[in-house]
Amino acid sequence: MPCILALLKRKGFASADDVTAFLQPRLSSLSDPFLLPNMAAAVTRILRAIDNRDRIVLFGDYDVDGVTSLALLSEMLRSYGVAPELFLPLRMEEGYGMSPESVDRCCEQHHPQLLIAVDCGTSSIDEIAELKRRGVDVIVLDHHEPKSALPDCVAVVNPKAETGCAFHYLCSVGIVFKVCHALLKTRPSPKFDLKANLDLVALGTVADIVPLQNENRIFVQRGIAEIARSKRPGIRKLMEVAAVRSPVAAEDIAFRLGPRLNAAGRLATAEKALRLLVTQDETEATELAGLLDAQNRERQAVEKKIFNEAEENLAKVFDPNRDAAIVVGARGWHPGVLGIVASRVARKYHRPAIVVGFDSGGLGKGSGRSIEGLSLVEGLDHCKKWLEKFGGHEMAAGLTVREENFAGFTDAFRKAARELLSDENLQARLHLDHELAFSELNGDLLRWHQALQPFGSGNLQPMFFARGVEPAVEPQILKEKHLVLRLRQKNHFRRAIFFDGASTPLPSSPWDMAFRLNADEYEGETRLQIHVEALRAAAPLE
Repeated sequence: MPCILALLKRKGFASADDVTAFLQPRLSSLSDPFLLPNMAAAVTRILRAIDNRDRIVLFGDYDVDGVTSLALLSEMLRSYGVAPELFLPLRMEEGYGMSPESVDRCCEQHHPQLLIAVDCGTSSIDEIAELKRRGVDVIVLDHHEPKSALPDCVAVVNPKAETGCAFHYLCSVGIVFKVCHALLKTRPSPKFDLKANLDLVALGTVADIVPLQNENRIFVQRGIAEIARSKRPGIRKLMEVAAVRSPVAAEDIAFRLGPRLNAAGRLATAEKALRLLVTQDETEATELAGLLDAQNRERQAVEKKIFNEAEENLAKVFDPNRDAAIVVGARGWHPGVLGIVASRVARKYHRPAIVVGFDSGGLGKGSGRSIEGLSLVEGLDHCKKWLEKFGGHEMAAGLTVREENFAGFTDAFRKAARELLSDENLQARLHLDHELAFSELNGDLLRWHQALQPFGSGNLQPMFFARGVEPAVEPQILKEKHLVLRLRQKNHFRRAIFFDGASTPLPSSPWDMAFRLNADEYEGETRLQIHVEALRAAAPLE
């Protein structure tokens, strides 16, 4: 099929074996987990803790990557007959990761002998030094960028802590999977089926927006299949409230399951999301899924309010010809939703965006989202003299800034973005992958298109292009904001949906149309569905 061949060719595969590995990812091709830095030291200490019956505490983060990592590692350890304590920081009171406050509370509650920091810890040099002073051994399993020296502890298993490490694309739940694999290679556990736990790995990997390449692609493709048949009551109930049905796609995790798991940690504590993933009780799972769904609706309302206020601010101060980045902030903005607001701002204005909420004492907590061409961590490093602290990775980061330093930080970050981004980076463009005629849209194309999945960061869903498309009937408005279109191209007719299309006036037809393809399951039949991304008045044929 010419279309699929063109898409595969563009990925730059070196051989037919590479193409086969991409189209048919196999768990058997996963590499040796001991290739990760410091893995042997981590495994040795974990097994010693199991044998000595040490008090093990898993110290996590409150996002999906964090809670799935804790759920997976705790199940692995339970199969060896130990019951680790699970600890999550309180977002509002203690902030992200291993803050002095969260470390103190963890020690008071659990008195750990071995603390395994998951999805945090790489930059927690002082906090880990304090734990060592208290006689606590620490292992760090993390994927965030190191900012300076690494903490002094038993092991830092972080692919970004070693130059040239091949696993730089893994998120924390992927690293935990590799730790579990290494443990099982060293000491098999017949009670534990690592493959069946790929549902957790897929959830965390997609939700953390890491590249769906190499082993991440294997994790997500196989993990999505495990989600569809998951034995976890919590995942089944979450799929029900989120209206996710088979075939499950990566975008179902990104836009339906992930946000509901994240909602608990955004507005309060992530404990409910973690409990949902580990419970075996159907009644508790039903209750927790309902609570997360309700918290997600509350989160959406809070997010909408802050986004509208940010828009009012930007209408007064943002100049697209001058500003290479956006920084907005206000008192009272809930810190738990600022990342989502930053993502919406970055997407709408095609600029790196930092959104900061200040408390009554003038301390601001902020989140940032980037665009292609700018590493947020690098950009923030240019402005560190204005910040209390910061951390994250290329596309997402968090920071703390005092109100009196906000203006200085704003100017410094805009200046850094201007230096680091080219004019081309600042131009929003739709990247079109292939032109298709309506006559080519059939079941064979859809099947090959599905073989390219999972789509996401690092393996974007193809964007197609069709010329000279006309409406066969008047567009219908769906749910007051979407458009349902019945389209004609020559003698071929197709139904399409244009999400959020009702808010924008349609150009004069005929149209050139940018669109994506999706599979729609209806009464047991899989059908091809067109999702319109953009319409313009048709350009004359050359």
